[in-house]
Amino acid sequence: MSTLLTRIQTRLRQRAAYARTISEIRAMPLDVAIDLDIYKPDARKIAAQAVYGQ
Repeated sequence: MSTLLTRIQTRLRQRAAYARTISEIRAMPLDVAIDLDIYKPDARKIAAQAVYGQ
């Protein structure tokens, strides 16, 4: 039972981090995104790789 709760907590933390990362990328000024070589429409893909390692 403890393992299940731990996995659920981990997934909830990852989901929150994923949502925050997407939000931060979308809110990033264009000049900063260009400097970091980030294509803002790829925010979901970038966030998934950063949080889930995919």
